[in-house]
Amino acid sequence: MPKAICVYCSSSNSVDPHYFDVARELGKNIAVRQDSLIYGGASVGLMGETASSVKKNGGKVVGIIPESIYGRGLAFEDADEMVVTKGMRERKAEMESRGDAFIALPGGFGTLEEVLEMITLKQLHYHDKPIVLLNSNGFYSSLIDVFEHLFETKFAREVYRDLYHIAGTVDATFTYIDNYQAPDLGTKWT
Repeated sequence: MPKAICVYCSSSNSVDPHYFDVARELGKNIAVRQDSLIYGGASVGLMGETASSVKKNGGKVVGIIPESIYGRGLAFEDADEMVVTKGMRERKAEMESRGDAFIALPGGFGTLEEVLEMITLKQLHYHDKPIVLLNSNGFYSSLIDVFEHLFETKFAREVYRDLYHIAGTVDATFTYIDNYQAPDLGTKWT
C-alpha cells in the first residue's frame, strides 16, 4: 500500500553535491514505490532536489510551507498540492498528520528541530510511525553519539533507541519502513 513519506532536509544549495545525489535517489525511490512526498514545500536545497526527483519519476509531491517562506517565492511550483500555513507550528502539525513515515536527510537546525520533535512525540505516544535518520556520509554520527550519551547517563531509557532507526542508504531506509512494527516503549515515567 502506498505511503505518504514525510521528508525533513536542508534548504541550502551550498552543501556537498553528495547530499544532492542522495536526495535525488530518495525522491526517485518514493516515486517508483508509488509513495507520495510530504515535505516543507521549498524549491531550494535538498528539499527542492527531492521534490524535483519525485516529480521527474512520476510521483506525487505535497508541499507544506509557511506563508513567510512562500512569500519569498521559494515554493516548489510543480507540487501537486501546496499547503500554505500561518507559521512553522502549523506546518509541522500538518506534516505530522499527513505523514505515514518520517525520514531525515541531512539538514541544519530546522531539520534537527523537526525530527527531534517527531522523536519526542513518539516517546510521549502521540504517534507510533517509523522515523529514520538517513546517515549519509556519516552525517548524523555525531548526533547519534549524543543520543548514546543520553542513554549512558540515564537521561533517556535504553528502550528509546527504538524511537528511531539509523540507515546508511536509501534502500536500508525503505527496508526499515516496509518492515516496521511499532515498538512497545512502555510509559515515559516509571
